[in-house]
This record gives sequence, structure tokens and C-alpha cells, in this order.
Amino acid sequence: MDYERTTDTDELTEWERADGHATIRLRERADGQFAVRYDQLHQADDGRAYAYETVESRAAAEELVTDWQDDAPA
Repeated sequence: MDYERTTDTDELTEWERADGHATIRLRERADGQFAVRYDQLHQADDGRAYAYETVESRAAAEELVTDWQDDAPA
């Protein structure tokens, strides 16, 4: 499914999936590392589910975003 970049600042970039049920957020942390979060709304008893990883560089963070966009279930 397609993602649209909805926020793009020096501190934060966020993409929203076309159906509105998932977001991926990339941000630089205070320690210089980059945090990437994938958050998807599920119709399940446990509610929302998300994945979160911290990586050393923006390039690694952007690669993780691409991987999650390509592999995320619809």
C-alpha cells in the first residue's frame, strides 16, 4: 500500500499509509541517533501495535522506513 509524507521538518519526518491506518515516523534523538517507529491500528483485542528501532545514522533510518513500507501488512 502507498504511503504519503505528511510531515517533513529538520527534527521529524512522518509518512501515513493511504488507508490512514498506519504511520511511520523518523526523528533524530537528542543523543544524535535516529528513532524509527511504525504504528498500525489493528482490529484486535490488543488495540494498536507498533515497532520501534534506534539506529546510528539517518541513512540507516531511511532504509528502515523503506523496508517497513515495503513489508508492512495492509
